[in-house]
Amino acid sequence: MSILSIATSGLSAASLRVNVAASNIANVGTTGPLPASGGSAGAGSASTNSAYPAAYVPLRVDQVDQSSGSTPGGTIATVSTVSPSYTAQSDPSAPFANQDGLVAAPNVDLASEFVQMATAKYSFIANAKVIQAYSETTESLLDIKA
Repeated sequence: MSILSIATSGLSAASLRVNVAASNIANVGTTGPLPASGGSAGAGSASTNSAYPAAYVPLRVDQVDQSSGSTPGGTIATVSTVSPSYTAQSDPSAPFANQDGLVAAPNVDLASEFVQMATAKYSFIANAKVIQAYSETTESLLDIKA
């Protein structure tokens, strides 16, 4: 793998990490009805709550090194859902709250999301510097003056 493709894969992973963290932060307050836990009472409450959208399902980025092929290098980033995706939160004023006044809130840790954004920022900067150094080195090598 070339230096440029390794750095580009890092830029893509950092960009994905920022997008996922921003989405999680933006939707931290998007609650919904608690999923039915089963049984006849749960099925009845699920049918009454079905008119309301489900709580936001937070995402996470899993990043691993690209180790396939004869010349490994770079990174692969994939998006998956956070498990468990929600926590029970008290909000008796919500129209979809259950009989105990609980709703499903996204399982988002704001501190962790801001750390993900900072990590992505510095990863992006580092990979951009690699591309810049490669460009300057290539330009210097090709600039042969006698």
